[in-house]
Amino acid sequence: MLAFSSAVEVLRLANRVLGYEAYRWRVASESGGAVQAVCGLSAVTNSSISTERRRLFEECRPSMVVICADQDVESYSSKPLEAWLRECRHCGVAVSGVGTAAYILAKAGLLNDKYCTIHWEKLPGFSERYMEVPVSAVIYQVDGNIWTCAGGSASLDMMLHLVQRHFGDETVAGICEQAIVERVRAPNERQRLPLSQKHGILNQIMIKLIEQMEHHLAEPLSIEKLAKSVKRSRRQIERLFRSELGRSPLSYYRELRLERARMLLTQSAIPIVDIAIACGFVSASHFSKSFRDTYGMAPQEIRRGRVTSKQFFLNIPTNDLDEVA
Repeated sequence: MLAFSSAVEVLRLANRVLGYEAYRWRVASESGGAVQAVCGLSAVTNSSISTERRRLFEECRPSMVVICADQDVESYSSKPLEAWLRECRHCGVAVSGVGTAAYILAKAGLLNDKYCTIHWEKLPGFSERYMEVPVSAVIYQVDGNIWTCAGGSASLDMMLHLVQRHFGDETVAGICEQAIVERVRAPNERQRLPLSQKHGILNQIMIKLIEQMEHHLAEPLSIEKLAKSVKRSRRQIERLFRSELGRSPLSYYRELRLERARMLLTQSAIPIVDIAIACGFVSASHFSKSFRDTYGMAPQEIRRGRVTSKQFFLNIPTNDLDEVA
């Protein structure tokens, strides 16, 4: 609901700042009618996929289609929706995926050789399933006529970028004032909190070490190599981690790899042994033991659905009228 309402509000506020109806939009669902969000609120739609497919060949054809998705998107399938998205591409209509909707765009074949993004929690499973799609953990991405964003408040930044393209910085500044938004984030900003805020870490050596770890989960670096990369000794690195995080660098590194493994277990059907390898473990048995020691249950139990991914976590962007459907 945050991603959906943020995108719509940018368009509404753009009209208010400009003083005329520069944007119009329609809210569509698969078959029309109300759609209930996870939070319990309902959005009343005024169109359906079948209606929108007809409108592609009428004067009210949209300039952009925005698909909004959240939970359980991996198993969602809709042939009419995928067909409509491909027709939009053939008709020159821009297509945007918000939140986890990159999955839907990928299933429709729209992301082949297109740079995109998706919510960080879904990124491991998405990148393993669509290995040919270049995906990154930025807040939003624009590649030609394909727009994707990580959802949440990032949809506001992406839609502000759209308005900026049409009407410039002054209009965007007016929208931000109306919405009490302090600044517009750049598309390449990271989704998750900076390490300095997440862990309260100010030490730049620590930040560099953790970033190195995050970039080498499948093939973990030795502590010696990590220490060498910041021109420190292993003993200095050990002492730094104990002081800043209360645990050893090996322990923290293992936590990062297990967190990625947990995401893959809940988001994909990849064999457990392959997940173990993808997360830098030498064997499935070693992976299972480490997973159980950390989470109190075996990887197979997570996969069988005894708990959901939310039950446990490691602490660790002309003056012509534009239509948007």
